[in-house]
Amino acid sequence: MIEFQHVFKSYGRGRNILADINFRVSAGEFVFVSGPSGAGKSTLLKLIGGLEPASRGSIQVNGQRLDKLPARARPYLRRAVGVILQDTHLLFDRSAFENVMLPLAVQGHPWDSAAARARAALDKVGLSGKEDLNPIELSGGEQQRLAIARAIVNRPAILIADEPTANLDHDNAQRIMNVFRDFNRVGVTTLIASHDQDLMARYASRTLRIDPGKFADSHGPASPPDAGQPPQSAPARTGGGRAEPGFGHPGESA
Repeated sequence: MIEFQHVFKSYGRGRNILADINFRVSAGEFVFVSGPSGAGKSTLLKLIGGLEPASRGSIQVNGQRLDKLPARARPYLRRAVGVILQDTHLLFDRSAFENVMLPLAVQGHPWDSAAARARAALDKVGLSGKEDLNPIELSGGEQQRLAIARAIVNRPAILIADEPTANLDHDNAQRIMNVFRDFNRVGVTTLIASHDQDLMARYASRTLRIDPGKFADSHGPASPPDAGQPPQSAPARTGGGRAEPGFGHPGESA
């Protein structure tokens, strides 16, 4: 699903932000990316999303080697990867509803089914009833949740998120983590960069740790977020899983 082989990333003639990174994430895993500020967590996620090229090495995502991917194929890769960055890149001249509808409109989905999916995504992140507001009318935390709704509305096969709960209070952070967990449970490969040790203790069964000059890949059971319901690092979906209401299986067309 995701594989890094001897990946380096530097900017100009500066030092390597990432140096000789090697790991593989299988379909259906739930992985946290941790490390201090400036260590390269955001850079790693941007490489996975195809938003920046590696300086050296090989990256494969969803069966595609990114440095060999022709320009015409990149939009299809981005449909398979939902990306949530700290800079939300929302469109402030459009409503919340229109922001979430945009990825579906670009793909040519019928309006009625696209609108239903957009409303379901907004409800999932707790923004039901705020569809007609422009992002400027939303708080910082609500803007972050709007960006998450836009990322999940496509039913991507892979979700990557950079500090998605950083601007949220405890209740909304819990809600958003449950959204990621629910998607992971129906087969969506999920990678989250976070400083939040509590979230990692409660949800992560695998952590990629980036420190200056170091990289560690640790596996181990996570403490369950609720009694009897441990988060799953699920195997790839085999068709028998139950889809999340209003979304369906990852990659499934309306």
